[in-house]
Amino acid sequence: MAMDVDSDRRFEVLLERLDRIGDELAKVGKRLDNDEHFLRLTRELATLNESLQALAYAALGSQAPQVRRRRTG
Repeated sequence: MAMDVDSDRRFEVLLERLDRIGDELAKVGKRLDNDEHFLRLTRELATLNESLQALAYAALGSQAPQVRRRRTG
């Protein structure tokens, strides 16, 4: 009878550990999903930046940009 109680307790402890491992794996999976979304967003922003630069240069045409400096003092 004592052996069954020890076996049952060991089994419960093992199940608890497996549950914790499962929870941690779920967290890691969510983190990886977020990293993938972040990388995709980063690529999209880089593409948008290139497009905006191309539009800016196209808007300038053959003229150089005219920059006005503020006077200090």
